Amino acid sequence: MMILWTIPIGLFFLNKFSYGAQDFSYDGIHGPMHWAEDYQSCVGKHQSPINIDEHNVQNRIFPPLVFQRLEVPHTSLITNNGHTVMIQTNNKSDPALVSGGPLGNNIYVFEQLHFHWGENDFKGSEDYINNHPFAMELHAVFYKQEYDSMAAAVNHSDGLAVFAYFYEADDKENPTYNAIVEALPNVEMVNSKHELQEPLLLEHLLRPNNSTIANYFTYNGSLTTPPCSEVVTWIDFKDPQLLSHEQLAAFRNLRSSEGKKLTHNFRPVQPLFDRLVYHNILDNENSHKPPIDNKDNSQNGELSIHNKVTMLVIFFVSMLLITI
Repeated sequence: MMILWTIPIGLFFLNKFSYGAQDFSYDGIHGPMHWAEDYQSCVGKHQSPINIDEHNVQNRIFPPLVFQRLEVPHTSLITNNGHTVMIQTNNKSDPALVSGGPLGNNIYVFEQLHFHWGENDFKGSEDYINNHPFAMELHAVFYKQEYDSMAAAVNHSDGLAVFAYFYEADDKENPTYNAIVEALPNVEMVNSKHELQEPLLLEHLLRPNNSTIANYFTYNGSLTTPPCSEVVTWIDFKDPQLLSHEQLAAFRNLRSSEGKKLTHNFRPVQPLFDRLVYHNILDNENSHKPPIDNKDNSQNGELSIHNKVTMLVIFFVSMLLITI
């Protein structure tokens, strides 16, 4: 189990000391253009990330996403594995869970979260929306409960669910991320680990507000790192969150496996091919009722007043005839 503390989604296959697999990089001869030389799955037809074109998505009403135990505080370990910075909690006996949405009644168990960023504040996300990259992207990784573990889940086409959150740069810092950013200097070197001083509340990271959590895209895809296994249900939340320029810059001080600053760690977007991307739309209580038109309301109001005046006239005329 300890190996899961050192490597993120897809990367537990790539610990060359344990599995004999060759490491990968985001540049040079081991960069994304060469991943398929060692991992054939990386040229599959359902690869991630992708560009989500809103003109080509299909609207669908999914059941609400249901999170459990996000509000439980846990001590957490932050790790630099040379490819990203990853956070895991110590809640293996009582982990956070998610179901609903495109996952249906299937329950998925929280495993870890990690980040992807770029060399500046204008790019760094893996998925794009309308050809627009974001400054950074968080991936929260869940495995299907019935498979019992992350290692077993990656052998099944529905094994994983990854929740993607986008970030834009802002002048103000986001206090929700202060504890994480403040811990980054402690994991600057590869394979370094550090326990966060404050208990981590996943609720603050994964469920920022109800409107954001209901506005998402979903599609079937892959791990964005070798071996690029096509086992992921992706859920991308459309509305970005804000981090300060300084908070984003702190991630770029981490060192890569080559000993250089890890200034960028995102895979280029991949072809969509025959896949469909769905956009969840809200199913409000009144969504099936005909819309109220203000113009019609005004006319109805005028008609009501007119009827009242008519009735008053008839009443006075009637009274006048009685007295004659």
